[in-house]
Amino acid sequence: MYVKMLSATVAGVEGRLIEVEVDIASGLPQVNVVGLPDPAIRESIERVRTAIRNGGMKFPLDRITVNLAPADMRKEGSAFDLAIAAGILGASGQLPPEMLEGSLLIGELSLSGEIKAVPGVLPMVERARNEGLKQVFVPRACVAEASLIEGIRVRGIGSLGEWIIGGGRAQIYPLESPGKGAAFSSVPADTDAEIDLSDVIGQQHGKRALLIAAAGMHNVLFMGPPGTGKTMLCRRLPTLLPHLDDDEALAVTKIYSVSGKLPGERRGLIRQRPFRSPHHTVSAAGLIGGGSVPKPGEVTLAHHGVLFLDEMPEFQRAALEALRQPLEDRHVTIGRARGVVRFPARFMLACSMNPCPCGFYGTDSSSAPGKNACTCTTIAISRYRGRMSGPLADRIDLQVEMPRQASPGGVRGGLSSAEARAIVEAAFERQFHRYRKLGIRWNSELHGRHLRQHAALSGSAEKLLHTTYDRMGLSFRAHDRILKMARTIADLDSSDAIREEHVAEAIQYRCLDRSEV
Repeated sequence: MYVKMLSATVAGVEGRLIEVEVDIASGLPQVNVVGLPDPAIRESIERVRTAIRNGGMKFPLDRITVNLAPADMRKEGSAFDLAIAAGILGASGQLPPEMLEGSLLIGELSLSGEIKAVPGVLPMVERARNEGLKQVFVPRACVAEASLIEGIRVRGIGSLGEWIIGGGRAQIYPLESPGKGAAFSSVPADTDAEIDLSDVIGQQHGKRALLIAAAGMHNVLFMGPPGTGKTMLCRRLPTLLPHLDDDEALAVTKIYSVSGKLPGERRGLIRQRPFRSPHHTVSAAGLIGGGSVPKPGEVTLAHHGVLFLDEMPEFQRAALEALRQPLEDRHVTIGRARGVVRFPARFMLACSMNPCPCGFYGTDSSSAPGKNACTCTTIAISRYRGRMSGPLADRIDLQVEMPRQASPGGVRGGLSSAEARAIVEAAFERQFHRYRKLGIRWNSELHGRHLRQHAALSGSAEKLLHTTYDRMGLSFRAHDRILKMARTIADLDSSDAIREEHVAEAIQYRCLDRSEV
């Protein structure tokens, strides 16, 4: 007897439906799984066999063929277990197949018959809804996650035996859906809810640069001696950013679902912007994504959020250079023999570095002779800074020098994160209304004719920028980055026009273009 069930897999961060065809015929007892399955799927037969027996049903002692269609696409993972088991039970007459018509089945089987959670449920259910399916059967642990997709009935299954005894039905969950407006109780990001911008003493220039970076989602680099607050500022960047809207939250939650990084509660969309801070030993594949079956890397996990690289020159040169394409294109394309996968990578890059290997180049040590004096040679400094190539540095909008501060006694922290976030939200609102018909969210994404249209300069401002371009030997990319920053500074000033002082301030934030060793 022939039966067809529907399951799903993930390609990149998007779900794809897979037809699970099961045919049982007379012959020597054996099971063949075809359709380019990976080892985890081949091993599923043993899980399915034992789960069916331990659930009180009979595993057919006949010739069983399982086909995963489309047959020319490689499949991986354990999410097909439930569909394969249902197909075998339906083809052997132990489960009414018509009960599962138009349904998606997702879940991994344990040997006891328990239905276990699998990663990527959110994009799979979204695909099922878009394809017109009416209901989806998922593990109970994934019900809240699956219920975030509206327009499709979600049924939770605890165990295979319980499900079959109930005639292939399952209770509709959740009784009270968390809805898109809910938020995860814990966010998969290495941020600390207790940190605040006012914790940073002094460094008003750095705080101003951080505010501009947050308001326009510009890439930012802080360069200065150790202990000047570079890392503190970068780690407070998420506290300045508004929460994700519905579309952004769904996109980010799908990425974390595919990566298996959602919190255990799996309730509600992720609302806080991601903040990823990989160690400097991360490989290019770990940063960008990759593997024989491509998986999302740190740039994708930072989608709509912040990627922080502390001590940037310590990262592998290959990993840093791999950032150049996603910083421009806002996505990562990974090609393998099995196909080409595209991951979203719409993130803000925040990084820090010392001015030299010892960290004290340019530091005034007159107040404490013999201490904090740079011992690096010119060649060593050039080699150190050369670890970050010119093309990569060109893609960083704000390049900010952080000098050593005077005694912190009696100095207040100044602007708090809440106050700064209110300013950033107002700038976001201006950008939203300006670009709502262009598919652009932030000033940092302006390019081409849109940049010329929305970042037009007055005569004096244009003259200042042209003079600076010639004197500093800027590239066209650096020229455009200054324009984008000036647009953001004008937004912070509630000005529709970009004035000369806005351009002058933007030029200040290109320290690598004017620095000399």
